[in-house]
Amino acid sequence: MNLSLSDIVPPLRWTAPEQVAPIASDPRLPDAWWLALPLDRACLIIGTAQVGARLTDLVVTCWGHLPLGDSLPLLRVIDPERSLRAPGSREAVQPLVTGMLARLMGPETAGEPEPAPAPPATPERPVPALIDEFFAGLDDRQRAIARDRVYAEQRVTLDELAQRFSVTRERIRQIERDLRDHVQARLAAPEAAPLTAHLTWLRGRLGAAVPADDLAAAVPWHRAELATLGIPAWRFVRTLLSGYEQVDGWLVAGGAEDLKERTRRLFTGGPVKLAEAVSMVTRLGVREDVAERWLAVVPALRILDGHLVPWPRSVNEKAEAVLAVAESPLSPEEIQARIGEDYSLVGIRNQLTADERFMRVDRNRYGLTRWGGEEYIGIREMIVREIERAGGEASVNSVVANLTTRYEVSESSVRAYAGGPGFERTQRGWIRVADPEQAEAYSPRRDVSMTRRSFRSRDGRWWHRVDVNAEHLRGSGSPLPTGFAAHLGMAPGGSLTTSTPSGDVVISWHNQPTMGSIRAVLADYNASEGDAIFLTVSDGGELLTRYLPQAAAGLPPINMALHLIGYTAPVASEAEALRLIGGRVGLPEGASREEVLTRLRERGDRDILAFLDPAAGSI
Repeated sequence: MNLSLSDIVPPLRWTAPEQVAPIASDPRLPDAWWLALPLDRACLIIGTAQVGARLTDLVVTCWGHLPLGDSLPLLRVIDPERSLRAPGSREAVQPLVTGMLARLMGPETAGEPEPAPAPPATPERPVPALIDEFFAGLDDRQRAIARDRVYAEQRVTLDELAQRFSVTRERIRQIERDLRDHVQARLAAPEAAPLTAHLTWLRGRLGAAVPADDLAAAVPWHRAELATLGIPAWRFVRTLLSGYEQVDGWLVAGGAEDLKERTRRLFTGGPVKLAEAVSMVTRLGVREDVAERWLAVVPALRILDGHLVPWPRSVNEKAEAVLAVAESPLSPEEIQARIGEDYSLVGIRNQLTADERFMRVDRNRYGLTRWGGEEYIGIREMIVREIERAGGEASVNSVVANLTTRYEVSESSVRAYAGGPGFERTQRGWIRVADPEQAEAYSPRRDVSMTRRSFRSRDGRWWHRVDVNAEHLRGSGSPLPTGFAAHLGMAPGGSLTTSTPSGDVVISWHNQPTMGSIRAVLADYNASEGDAIFLTVSDGGELLTRYLPQAAAGLPPINMALHLIGYTAPVASEAEALRLIGGRVGLPEGASREEVLTRLRERGDRDILAFLDPAAGSI
């Protein structure tokens, strides 16, 4: 069936939409569905009883002053006597409406595939010739207004037409109205039956949303040129499809934004297989053969690896969707590639680490926390976990075997950690967690608070600033201050293997503490000479880094000093800046200006001091 409800209920065509919509609208159906959606499809989606209930309310509420036969012409055949009476009560009308729809629709076929609407029979005369007759009697001015404004893709303005024909804008507007009325009058004539039948078929074929190009390709004669106007026939036909709007290359019945929103609401629960998503969106009246293309243009949805997923703005939620579709852990690089947008790898890693929805399950792989399983917590902490599981001590070989089997960690890294600070050998050669009270910590000449370029963050963690130079970018190692290395738990002769998503970085202490190459870390940040990297080591043995680009030229001296401690937000005064710097170098709250300058001088932070010391002419 290709009839819409308005085809069997004529008052729907002239009743104001704001009167009809509150009664007839349904969230499962397109806006103005009564004008564009085939009636049988509407009944399949919400049920014949629901359609009947809405139609009953319309008859009683909006057309109670009309004989029933005027509102429901089919009643003149089904119940001629009753069709002459006024509607009366809702209870009296509903059985009539329900019976009429039941006879019209036949048995409901919900759940069965809806057959494609068959095109109307080929008329004796070509439809374009019939349309040309509509305009055959018009003068040149009327045809120009029809061609360049009423049926144009790029409408000429009223001012341009008024100037062209030396008349007022209002006169052009009047001619335009007359043209539309003329076409409507011709459509009502019996001779236009082939065209009106085609429009009825076309509404059924288009459905709730269809690519606009589909209209031109619907039948061959749509591309034929109308001799009277010099335009393709489909452009004329497009104006006759009341209830449709064209937005972003789509013809949409009712409001496009409303249909997009109702489409999004179908998929708020997470990923859905694409075939199922297509089936779901057809319930909104979108044809199955264009449903996938419709889903692809709805904002905040994404077709991903054979699934349809909600696609919000935040990278966290996009990463969650990617993992949910993959159903297995992925590396940040894989997540970045599947998101396929302009998100930095560093930013994605930071979000995966900070968001509780994600769990690190290997050195460089993340899954969803709701999947469960063991978290990758760093080599040192995992060795502790293995020792605890073994009852307090374990053989190094078994620890190595367990960790290298389950995680992407090297044997050498596990053995290096097992032989480093925090563990001790038992009499039989196994390892256990060292007693912190018995361990003798190395005491450097200067502790970390007196160490140049080392700064304390608000959470109490100490970070060391590395000023990036050409040697770092080439992959050379670099020295670390003894105070900072001792703060990390190191001592002369020891080594510490730290993990990063780009690979391990070894810190060794022979003559002095030395950090291995961080070129891969710098590459992740796309760092250049003059930039800075602040780094520290987590309790789990992970090398944590923060990137700080080179300060902008012309920055005030006080802000340059703050930049060197890793602080880039604006400050209200020099006093506030000194308070921040004092806290970062380990001074207590309320330290005086002189105490801050003295501490910087003792630590050797001459670069910061140069921006703060009045003798240097900075302030």
